[in-house]
Amino acid sequence: MPDTLPAALADRPSPSDHGPRERSGVPGRAAIARRLSALVVTTGRPGEDNRGADSLRGAVLDVLKGALEEGRRAIRSRFEAGGRGDDCVRATARLADAIIQALADFAIHHAYPVAVATPGERFALAATGGYGRSELAPASDIDLLFLLPYKRTPRVEQLVEYMLYMLWDLGWKVGHAVRSADDCIRLSRDDVTIRTALLESRFLWGEAALFGEMKKRFAREVAANTASAFIEAKLAERDARHLKVNDSRYVLEPNLKEGKGGLRDLHTLFWIAKYAYQVDDVEDLVAQGVLLPEESQRFAKAQNFLWTARCHLHYLTGRQEDRLTFDVQAEIARRLGYTDHAGTSGAERFMKHYFLTAKDVGDLTRIFCANLEQESRRPPRFAFLRKAFSRSGGVEGFQVDAGRLNIRNERQFRDRPLDMIRLFHLAQATDLDIHPNALRAITRALSAIGPKLREDPEANRLFLEILTGEKDPEIILRRMSEAGVLARFVPDFGRIVALMQFDMYHTFTVDEHTLFALGILHRIESGALKDEVPLASEVIQTVSSRRALYVAMMLHDIAKGRGGDHSVLGAKVAEKLCPRLGMTEEETETVAWLVRWHLIMSSTAFKRDLDDEKTVRDFVALVQSPERLKLLLCLTVADIRAVGPGRWNGWKATLLRQLYWRAKEMMSGSVFDDGRERRVSGVQTALRAALSDWPAEAVETHLGHGYPHYWLAFDTETLARHARLMRQADAARAPLTLDTRVDRERGVTDLTVYTADHPGLFSRLAGALALAGATIVDARIFTMSNGMALDVFSVHAAHGGSFESPDKLARLAVLVEKALAGELRMADELAKRRSATLPSRARVFKVPPRVLVDNTASTAHTVVEVNGPDRPGLLYAVTRALTRLNLQIASAKVATYGNMAVDVFYVKDVFGLKVTHEAKLTQIRQALLDALADPDTDARTAKPPRRKAG
Repeated sequence: MPDTLPAALADRPSPSDHGPRERSGVPGRAAIARRLSALVVTTGRPGEDNRGADSLRGAVLDVLKGALEEGRRAIRSRFEAGGRGDDCVRATARLADAIIQALADFAIHHAYPVAVATPGERFALAATGGYGRSELAPASDIDLLFLLPYKRTPRVEQLVEYMLYMLWDLGWKVGHAVRSADDCIRLSRDDVTIRTALLESRFLWGEAALFGEMKKRFAREVAANTASAFIEAKLAERDARHLKVNDSRYVLEPNLKEGKGGLRDLHTLFWIAKYAYQVDDVEDLVAQGVLLPEESQRFAKAQNFLWTARCHLHYLTGRQEDRLTFDVQAEIARRLGYTDHAGTSGAERFMKHYFLTAKDVGDLTRIFCANLEQESRRPPRFAFLRKAFSRSGGVEGFQVDAGRLNIRNERQFRDRPLDMIRLFHLAQATDLDIHPNALRAITRALSAIGPKLREDPEANRLFLEILTGEKDPEIILRRMSEAGVLARFVPDFGRIVALMQFDMYHTFTVDEHTLFALGILHRIESGALKDEVPLASEVIQTVSSRRALYVAMMLHDIAKGRGGDHSVLGAKVAEKLCPRLGMTEEETETVAWLVRWHLIMSSTAFKRDLDDEKTVRDFVALVQSPERLKLLLCLTVADIRAVGPGRWNGWKATLLRQLYWRAKEMMSGSVFDDGRERRVSGVQTALRAALSDWPAEAVETHLGHGYPHYWLAFDTETLARHARLMRQADAARAPLTLDTRVDRERGVTDLTVYTADHPGLFSRLAGALALAGATIVDARIFTMSNGMALDVFSVHAAHGGSFESPDKLARLAVLVEKALAGELRMADELAKRRSATLPSRARVFKVPPRVLVDNTASTAHTVVEVNGPDRPGLLYAVTRALTRLNLQIASAKVATYGNMAVDVFYVKDVFGLKVTHEAKLTQIRQALLDALADPDTDARTAKPPRRKAG
């Protein structure tokens, strides 16, 4: 957050809704009425020339539009100059009041005048919904109730229709109901939505006595003795709404209105307070002892922050928009005065403030529920809140109240801070819920958690048991985090609370991701995910350092947001925290190592060629022991799966599984020691058996076409399939052969291309795949001794999953043929696709292009890693850049992390050697940086790369 909050977010009392009705620059009812009256004076009454109400309609509409635009400009000007959100929404509601009231006056006195209105023609107009609360965001809908004394009359219908069409022509979205008082009472008994609308309805115009009588009847005939049912319905409605947004308030693109911890949650509290306690303002709950003054201030502060952000969002987008998407976060942060600071961007600091505000809303909800629970002891008002399990004595210093753990007295936590840790430990051990009253007491006693409690051996023992016990730690740690205890007891965790990662790869804040990961780790251990992650589910049963695994999971991202390598900084945190928790020296070393290297397994599996012996040797040299390998696998799987929906897939599972087994085999000495030639010989022997239906001469001819690297790259079944494909194509002298195979286990489609080798083949194929909507995740490139190329691409559909629909595969085949025949202007076609598919919200992210060249990762190849903003055709642009440099591409690893592409190529120079000359390496870096920076690079004049066998 900014060191000094902007005036729009500063703490000060909100202005009363009963202030001046007309402010400078914002026309009021009287001013608008005078302008409308002037029309009548100038042109005569609408009915005098027998043209009726339509004679002045255009002129009236112009007056109202002018008043609306004038008022909106003034309100927006004040707001964008540093105004508050609550001021803005109330001023916008007052402007709407003035226009609607003046329009109603004009309609009844000038558009459809009568000498004396009959009782049936006298009606009232009321504001409902948010407008009824005098809260109207700049682009929000307006909800109106036309309240009739009994049935409709022709004149009333004319007036209602006249007004509604005027309001619609003003550009407003108007929700309306035309009902009698009897209708309102009858319908609200059965419909909670209608009941809520009447609850917060506000008189606008007309027969005040009629509206007042309806409100009295509503209180007497509907609200009386139905508070329990109403509260239960609103809380169920809230829970259902939360489920639609992942049931988390920490999603990185939250909905300000409907999301968990958003404005609608505050509205729910307001509705319940109004219904249950008959108050019109949350401040009134202080007098009734429901909230403390500081809690009422937190409500007002949270509401103002959310309103301020929502008003900026409406003004910025020019529409009713409630999602804080990535493309608006940075601009709203700038408008509110958030700046980059200490390695954290202004957008990240703004969003952290948002998430802390959402957490405050959750705290207020718990406090409010605690008071409703207290009220439930005074039957029959809130009887539904009482569970069958009534008070039944105590458990280890706490009492069990309504089936939940509660405190014995209000000072328990202040006098015994250790009890705050004991409460959560006991709740986990007994599977009892925690009473809202106890959570409220914790909120008020958080300051008692200080250095003394943090160094208390008993407190640390209890916490370590919570984290590493047999029961799911996610549930209880989430409760500790929501209550603020976790951040106080482990201050380093407090630094990642509500910390967002401003990218399109992560879905949750850092703390929320960590808690999810702990829950997933427990589910892996319990066997709940054995069908999805079978290897990790098996391996975790054999680990010896179980406590170290869970602590490392909690600490793996603990140092994010500190402006350095979070893995290195996190290891240092582990070295200090683990001894405090009572862990042994060996456990501390293991935790620190896991935190330091928690990304190494995914980085190796997803970025390196696992068929390259040196890749596995380097990985094993770092990991060293089978125990660390097992721990690292479990940690990696849980970490990736907790990033967000769709981040874990069969392809990643396959790569991690391959790396695990190859590393384990190397550690046991059962692989690679036989030498490359013997392993190739073994593969070829197995292939001879698989091709037993072939003539022996044909088998030997085929074996002579491949080079050692090819034979070690695939299993026997795949090699046999390739052999049959190549023999058939050679017999038919087919210029191009395509074969597709859906691998459901890996979640990819393998595309095998067999054609005559020629320069630029990889680039053209990459371009064709991009145009077809396929995303390449892996590529293996081979040139056989007969001059034919065998390229195998593993691809996803653009939005994940295997690329398998018949129409897509047919289109892909056509595009590949055209690309290889030179019939496509590839750069132009890809530019069209890029402009059509790039989401505007992705444009806000600035991914700095980066090129890394590594000559130590492979014994035979130079490894080139390219990072940059993802876009359709990026792989084509990059490989075309390599084309100009006459480099041979032997294999490629392609991955996308949100909006960032990470592509890795194993290359050789024109002579089949590593690229070692510094001038050439500099040339490679610059050419690739140019390709990353310019999406429309035209490489048509480039010299194609030469490919070499092997």
